[in-house]
Amino acid sequence: MTRPVHVVVVAYGAADQLDFCLSALGAGIETTVVDNSGSPAVREAADRPGVDYIDPGRNLGFGAGVNLALQTLLKAAPRDVLLLNPDAVLDPGQLETLTRYLHRRGNERVAAVSPRLMRASGLEQRVVWPFPTPLRCWADAVGLSRVPARDSFVIGAALLLRWEALQDVGLFDERFFLYAEETDWQRRARALGWTSSLCRDAVGVHAGAGTATDTTSHEALFHAAQETYIRKWYGTGGWLAYRLAACSGATARALVRGGERRAAAARRARLYARGPRRCAGLAGNP
Repeated sequence: MTRPVHVVVVAYGAADQLDFCLSALGAGIETTVVDNSGSPAVREAADRPGVDYIDPGRNLGFGAGVNLALQTLLKAAPRDVLLLNPDAVLDPGQLETLTRYLHRRGNERVAAVSPRLMRASGLEQRVVWPFPTPLRCWADAVGLSRVPARDSFVIGAALLLRWEALQDVGLFDERFFLYAEETDWQRRARALGWTSSLCRDAVGVHAGAGTATDTTSHEALFHAAQETYIRKWYGTGGWLAYRLAACSGATARALVRGGERRAAAARRARLYARGPRRCAGLAGNP
């Protein structure tokens, strides 16, 4: 069994990438573009048959932008929802492969599925990751990051969500401004008996950080999302353990590495010493 798919793209500038993303999808696939930048160029790129354009009037962040579309979609006829980054490309044939995998016999409890993702350079991006935990952060700090994880999630660059799981799990947690929204949603799905999966037969292309103009700011936002996630699922004590592990691991790497890798490790150690949410300007948010 397959069913219609509705694509949701949350954009912030980068109209050229959005235009390429939508063009690759082709005609006939219903799509909603949520424009967090209010950009005339983004509006123009989204002006095509089958695409609904929403300008919320401010930058809601990714999760809240997705929710804006889902609030309408979840009241309509059943359809699966593909979350697609504007810097990601998935053509109709790959989307059909992904959809067929989701509805393959035996996958009835798969809530979220991702294709394999390739960089423009031709290198394959890692898609499956273990759920963050304080214990795993300590394992990474002492060099045991390759220990297999029992539970994992798939990243949200091109993520197909099952209709029934969306109805069961609900909307994204809007406390996550950018990054970790899909991690949290899949963690909630797992608690309800759903799983996540990688479809190796479907392949997309993902540029990565397509709207990033300030890599330092985006790094702070990424780790701020980790702080929000750990605080939510493991409380203040869990966050303190995670933060200490992150600081210790980054400091150790800064001492033994050289060049840019040393500088990057030192930046991360300082980030966790100060607090990622504080560095990202999110300290006062819930």
